Amino acid sequence: MYPRLLGSTLCGFLILALAVGCQSSGHRRGPGTPAKAGLNTNNLVDPAAQAEADDLGDVKHMVILAEKHKKVPSPEQVARRRSVLCLSGGGSYGAFAAGILCGWTASGDRPGCNGRPNFDVVTGISTGALIAPLAFLGPEHDEELRKFYTTVTQKDIFKARPIRGLFSIALADNTPLANMVSDMLTPELIQKVAYEHQKGRRLYVGTTELEGKRFVFWDVGAIASRGCPGDRELIKQILVGSAAIPGFFPPSKIPVTVDGKQYVELHGDGGTSQSIFFRPPWVPPEQRTPEGMDLAGVELYMIVSGKLYADATPLKERSLSIATSSVTTALYGQARGDLQRMYLVCLMSGMNYNLAAIPPDFPAPTSATTFETKPMTEMFNEGYLMASSGKAWRNTPPGLEAGESPLKRYGTDLTHQYRGPGLVMIKDKPAPSPFLAPGAYPMVVPPSGPMK
Repeated sequence: MYPRLLGSTLCGFLILALAVGCQSSGHRRGPGTPAKAGLNTNNLVDPAAQAEADDLGDVKHMVILAEKHKKVPSPEQVARRRSVLCLSGGGSYGAFAAGILCGWTASGDRPGCNGRPNFDVVTGISTGALIAPLAFLGPEHDEELRKFYTTVTQKDIFKARPIRGLFSIALADNTPLANMVSDMLTPELIQKVAYEHQKGRRLYVGTTELEGKRFVFWDVGAIASRGCPGDRELIKQILVGSAAIPGFFPPSKIPVTVDGKQYVELHGDGGTSQSIFFRPPWVPPEQRTPEGMDLAGVELYMIVSGKLYADATPLKERSLSIATSSVTTALYGQARGDLQRMYLVCLMSGMNYNLAAIPPDFPAPTSATTFETKPMTEMFNEGYLMASSGKAWRNTPPGLEAGESPLKRYGTDLTHQYRGPGLVMIKDKPAPSPFLAPGAYPMVVPPSGPMK
C-alpha cells in the first residue's frame, strides 16, 4: 500500500537538497512541539469542535447508510468460494505481509489450505511483487517467504553509493536484490506459475512506466506460459523494477518493440502510481455475460505492508525534513484513498472486504528501508500472531475505527483525549506520553525469534 513509504520516494528530495544546499536559517526558539514532548497530535482535541465534526460529518454514518444497500450474493455465488489477494508495497515492511500469510496457513483458514481453493488472483506491487509469486503458488512456499523476510540484511538487498549516486541513475546498487529474485525464479517455479495460469488463475505485478508516469500491470502467468527464451529474465526485470524505490534503486530497463522498432522502457516502483491494485477473477470469453462477470461473493483480501496512519515523529526544522514529511503524508493519504475506493467497489459489487495492516500501537521502524534482521523478524512475528489467532482482518476501510476521524478545531485551546492506538516514535523507539501512564493501552511486544 504503500507504507513502503517513509524512506522511499523521498530520495529525489535528498538529491535536490544536497545539490542546492537546502538549509533553514538558525534554530527555533520557544515552546517545543507536541511530538518532541511525546504527544500524539491525534489525541490533541478541541472537544466541542470534534464532537460536532463527528456527529455531522463522520464517515461512519455514510458507511452505515451504504451498507444497507450492499449487493447480497446468492448462495450459488458464495459456494463458488472465489478469492483475490492484493499485496501492497512497503519495503522492509513486507515482513509483516509474509508473517500474515504464514500465520494464515497455520490457522488452517487460508485459501489453498484444508481443501479450500487457492486464490483466483494475486496482485502485487513493490515488496508485494516479490511476495506475490510465492503467495500465488500456495502455502508450500511459506518457508521461502519466512527466510526472505527474517534473515536478510541491508547487504543482501543493496549497496549504498550516495556520492556516485548523486550523478547517476540511483543512490544504491540493487544487484544483490536482483540476484535473490533470480534465485527465487527457478525454472520449476516458472513452470508452476504457467501451470496455474493455464487452470485459469492469474498473477499480476504492477510497475510504473517512468517517462509516461503510467501504471502498468503485467500478466506474469501469461509470460511464464509463452515458452520463450527471455521469459524468465523479463519476469525478473518486472519484479525488480516494481520494487525499485524511486531515486534509491535504479529502474528496470525493459526492451519493447513498437511497430517493428526497438525501444527501451524504464519501469520503477508500481507504488508511486498505485498503492495497491485489484483485478477480478478471470472469466473465459464465452462466459463473459453479466452473470458470468458478477463479482458478488468474492472474498477480497488486502494486506498492507505498513500502517494505515503514520506514527508521529519529531520534525527537524530543515527544508529537506519538511519536504520528506510532506511526501510521506501524501503517500499515506493515497493509500487510504485506494483502500476506501476498494471498499466502495465491494459495496457496489457484493464482494467481501478484508483488510490487514500493521497495528497502530506496534513499534515498527519509521523507515521502510530498514533492512535489519531484528525489526523485520518482529514484524513477521506480529503478522504471524495476528493471522494464526484469527485477528488479522478488519472489514472496514480507513476512517471508521477509533481515532481515525479527522481532527476539527475551533481554535488552539486543546485538551489531551485518548482517541485510539498510536505512537510517537523517536529514533525508532516509542516515546512515553506525559498524559498516559505505562500500560494505559496495550503495547504489542512480539517474540524475539521467528515463529515456526
